Amino acid sequence: MGQAESRNTAAPLTDLRSLETRLAAFSGVMPDVPLTVVEEILLNLPAHHVVNECRLVCPEWKELVDSAAHWRERCMREGIQPCDGSRPPVDWCQFYFITKKRRNLIKNPVADDKFQGWEIVENGGDLWSIENSRTPLPDKTATKCFVTSYRLCLKQQLIDLQKEGYSAAFMDHLQPHIKISDWYGPRYDCGCEYQICVELLGQNKNPISVFQPEKVFIQAWTDKPWYQMIHVFKNYGPGVRFIRFTHGGKDTQFWAGCYGIRVTNSSVEICPAAER
Repeated sequence: MGQAESRNTAAPLTDLRSLETRLAAFSGVMPDVPLTVVEEILLNLPAHHVVNECRLVCPEWKELVDSAAHWRERCMREGIQPCDGSRPPVDWCQFYFITKKRRNLIKNPVADDKFQGWEIVENGGDLWSIENSRTPLPDKTATKCFVTSYRLCLKQQLIDLQKEGYSAAFMDHLQPHIKISDWYGPRYDCGCEYQICVELLGQNKNPISVFQPEKVFIQAWTDKPWYQMIHVFKNYGPGVRFIRFTHGGKDTQFWAGCYGIRVTNSSVEICPAAER
């Protein structure tokens, strides 16, 4: 998933436009070009050209571009496959485009650039800090973490979906699943509190859907170094234009320094509905 878009263009776009002009002269009569050849040409063109231009050439091309077989073949060639092979996508075209655009929309999720990209909302006690992770995450994806203190520390990011390439029409029509994930963990020698709130917001920043579970309290001397918070927004309705991600916490001992919750590898992804 997420492979670079194929640039192996078997027919230059100028040649395709010339072919479009000649096909238009047929006035709906099927040209003497096998559809298997046409499809091979389309499979080697950028997907957005196929949808926005090639699909309009003639009824035969439209039928070809609208077929599940075309997008299933494109997915196979570019190494894009559903996470669960037993549950194929309902719409292979939507699956292709959502998967190609999929990425983590959170900036600086693992503290590589200090606090760049984050807005500090609460900075209590001895303030937010950054440390090397004492224990690596299970998937080894992060070596640093953000750390809170003995008073409440919160930070957030506001994601502008249009700036990230997800238009209003795209969000309203498809309403793709929005998956959030956050890793959090305690110091072994101190209890801590963790909280998270993720909001889907409208154009005026009004909440449309909110994920805000109860605060998590972790006792001292806990053997498990990391926990993962996951939530998927579904069927949230039209109007979502922004996502506000807020998390943080504090320790439960009121110890000076940074003995609070550790958070890292936060993510917000627009993902296919076929994923479970």
